Amino acid sequence: MFAVLRQRNFACLWVGQLVSLIGDWVLFIALPFYIYALTGSTLATGIMFIVQTVPRLCFGSVAGVFVDRWNRKYTMIVTNLVQAGVLMPLFLVRSPEWLWIIYVFAFIDSSVSQFFTPAQTAIIPQLVDESNLLAANSLNSTSTELTRLVGPFLGGLLLGLFGLNSVIIVDALSFLFSALMISLIASPSRLALAKEDASRSSAGASVLKVWREWMDGLRVVRRERLVAAIFTVIGVAMIGEGLIEVLFTGYVEHVLHGTAVVLGWLMSAQAIGGIVGSLLVVRLSKWLAPALLIPLCGLIFGGLLAVVALVPVLAVVLPLITIIGASVIGFFVSQITLLQSNVANEYQGRVFGAFGALQAIAMLVGMVLASGLGDRLGIVPMVLVDAACNLLAALLAFVLIRPALPTGSPFPVAEECCGEAAPGGILVREAPGVGVH
Repeated sequence: MFAVLRQRNFACLWVGQLVSLIGDWVLFIALPFYIYALTGSTLATGIMFIVQTVPRLCFGSVAGVFVDRWNRKYTMIVTNLVQAGVLMPLFLVRSPEWLWIIYVFAFIDSSVSQFFTPAQTAIIPQLVDESNLLAANSLNSTSTELTRLVGPFLGGLLLGLFGLNSVIIVDALSFLFSALMISLIASPSRLALAKEDASRSSAGASVLKVWREWMDGLRVVRRERLVAAIFTVIGVAMIGEGLIEVLFTGYVEHVLHGTAVVLGWLMSAQAIGGIVGSLLVVRLSKWLAPALLIPLCGLIFGGLLAVVALVPVLAVVLPLITIIGASVIGFFVSQITLLQSNVANEYQGRVFGAFGALQAIAMLVGMVLASGLGDRLGIVPMVLVDAACNLLAALLAFVLIRPALPTGSPFPVAEECCGEAAPGGILVREAPGVGVH
């Protein structure tokens, strides 16, 4: 898997994101603590997360239109520079009266990041060979889980020893480092969109053009069987993710009768499992096609989550959470790789923008359900509902994704016919919180 880092372009992107994600986690942990210390209000802290979520719902899909218009390398660089710049006003926050600056920052930063994420995911197939695509996505997951282990500890340490200013400086430097590494990516001709024309590349295109291209991207999601299947599976799974986001702390406290330390152990166990899963998924893909690997991982995830709900013993739960963390990687990374391999590159910005928006909407549905029903039904029944969501997602993956896959390689590619999409449609490949990148 690590052999893909020998490809210089991808290595630059990966190293930049590794450092940048550490900066993200540093701020993500420190900023809510700072708000609560400043105000003593959980509402004030919660507003920051709400403000951060709104752009994902409103702009995530539309941002993909511009990602498909613009040079993705430069889109990521500019995004990083803007995110570093909007951190600067946080130095002014010294009292509750200035809290609005944090909310404005959270909104702008999250809005800008909606351009980075689909650009990053869509550029990966242009940086690595097709045979290394799954390995590249797995490495991205590895960096996410590694930073989950390092970043929160570093953020708490910096905030406690040196205050919020040190956290701001570290995150700003991480954005600048990411921009620098991305600037080192070579720009061969294949990084340009093959079918780009002057009207599509213009940032000042009319609202009507943007609307048409946005609808065109959404039609790909609706019309193409494989894309629609993956979106359906992910939508169901992310409802479960929203449920557990709300329920997990209560599960630790009231079901496991644990403390914040136990919560930290479980989060670390999940991160370790994610690292192991990132290493295993490439090897498993040699023996298991995605049509089997995706539902198998979903089945493991959902089944073990049911055991976690019904057998609340820390000695049992801790290793199961580790295995769950590994299975989640196989479930999600395989589906992202399928989209990268089977969606035409000029549509990938829109498809992955819609993909991120769908995840945000589905998670919000799960959070609302957990918030409204958790106290009435109890934590254990709601965790079982989460397990059922993941088991249903596994079943849907088996029923929907398998028939929709083109024949051929483990991550097959539709063929081009006469310069246009093959009969299957547009599935054709041409010659991946605050400050989330």
